[in-house]
Parts: sequence; C-alpha cells; structure tokens
Amino acid sequence: MTHLRGVKPPIERDSNALTKAPAAPKHLSTYARAEWKRIIPGLIERGIIIRGDLGGIEDLCMARGFAREVEDARRAAPMDKVLFGMQNRALQTARQLAAEYGLSPTSRARVGSAPTDDDDSDNPLMVH
Repeated sequence: MTHLRGVKPPIERDSNALTKAPAAPKHLSTYARAEWKRIIPGLIERGIIIRGDLGGIEDLCMARGFAREVEDARRAAPMDKVLFGMQNRALQTARQLAAEYGLSPTSRARVGSAPTDDDDSDNPLMVH
C-alpha cells in the first residue's frame, strides 16, 4: 500500500464544477444509490467535482453500499471472518475515496485552508 507523504493541497472550487446533481447510476445497489443521493448535493454546493470525478464518486458509493450489504449478511451469520474481511476492505476503500473529495473532517479542513499573511509572524524559522 502506498501512502502519500507531506501536506496535501487544499481542495478548491473548480471552474468547471458541476452545478446540478446528476442522477445516481442505475446499476448501483439500493445502499449505493442512497449514498450517492446523500453526498452529491454537498459536493455540488462546494463546487469541487467535475464530470470526470463522477467515476470516483461512483466507486465511493459502491464501496459504502457494499459495506452496508456485507453488514446485512454479517448480521445473518455472526462471526464470519470472510464477511468481516470483505467489509473491512470496503470501508477502508470508502474512507480513502471519501478523503479525495473532502468528505472526512480532516480532508474538509483543507478546503480554503490556505495560510494568511500573518500566519508566519511568530515563526522564528520563517525566512523573510
């Protein structure tokens, strides 16, 4: 697994951002479609997704939907290690994809988090 190191750039409004929420793809499961309907309006409002991002959003919704489906199956068959592993991988994928679109508290904090001119005034290591 690769890890990105360093500070990620802030998410900013895109000049080509979608202004209207597209319908959820028909092939998505019921849970995945519910996730689509839950997150797309906020992404549209923040102006951070373009048409080209919809595949990644679809993947995120499928991962979260799959995790919910596995939870349903896991409840029917408690302590199934295979189901737990599948759910764990789906949730990990969903978290990673959610961070890409500013859908976690940490990644959301990056939005508009550019430093101001006075942020470095108390930093003795700042080169002037």
